[in-house]
Amino acid sequence: MFDRAALARAIAARGPIARVVVAEVKGSAPREMGAWMMVWQGGQDGTIGGGALEFQAAATAREMLSAGEVSRIDAVPLGPNLGQCCGGSVRLLTEVFCEAPADGLAFVRPISNNAGPMPLAIARALAGARRGQKVQAALHQGWFIEPFFAPKTPVWVWGAGHVGRAIVGVMAPLPDVEITWIDTDLARFPDIIAAGVRALPAADITRAVALAPADAHHVILTFSHALDLALCDGLLKHGFAACGLIGSATKWARFRARLAALGHAPADISRIMCPIGDQILGKHPQAIAIGVAARMMAHMAAVPALHKEVRA
Repeated sequence: MFDRAALARAIAARGPIARVVVAEVKGSAPREMGAWMMVWQGGQDGTIGGGALEFQAAATAREMLSAGEVSRIDAVPLGPNLGQCCGGSVRLLTEVFCEAPADGLAFVRPISNNAGPMPLAIARALAGARRGQKVQAALHQGWFIEPFFAPKTPVWVWGAGHVGRAIVGVMAPLPDVEITWIDTDLARFPDIIAAGVRALPAADITRAVALAPADAHHVILTFSHALDLALCDGLLKHGFAACGLIGSATKWARFRARLAALGHAPADISRIMCPIGDQILGKHPQAIAIGVAARMMAHMAAVPALHKEVRA
């Protein structure tokens, strides 16, 4: 995805930035189409796969910055040219930016001097994006399309016990999630919290439900069944994109009855997933965390985000 905010920050700090993106992949390659890195004199950020490919691409990008070259595309056979064992080939698009492009859902541009009118495949991708379909990086007839980096998905983790810590540890490095971590006291959190994770201690954490975005994904795993039930009740009233509750089938049967007694419809109650995780992986906190993260990521990928206007 084209992270224009990251590019704008880099330009503000470093001046003109060369951005290298994998525009096409044939056969085996270190990274997928759309992988990118930013390069400036003396440094770089991101990766297109490391090794000889990345070293050469960074050197080319710095040459472009020195020469004032704006754009180029290079076909790179990985085996013959670089001695890499991948065996495939890639086309790298390198562009120098002095400012970030206008925001939108997709960044579309011709990348060769002889590119004709916008090809039908690109036009169809834009039309699909306007209907909420996911945009994929693609190269067609001298035109390249990339989706802009989407807003991060809010993930709220209720509970800082062993499983809560494991889930935050697994999900915090993901670039497209924004974690809010809630518990009843600051002392319940670890001394070191991953960068980008917001810790929210509150004596009555049920009151924090009102602060959650309506499109947040929730995982409930506090130290108290009564607190778990109160959070389920509060979130059903508040609204959510997805909600998971730690517990056994027996616990969930009791919760379903109690939530029904509180006035919630069966269809609404069924939106809460319990038990969470993948039973095949076991009950170790890290195993539960891996199962929860995998299920949550699959749900995020399946639910179309609210898209912004497309600017070609």
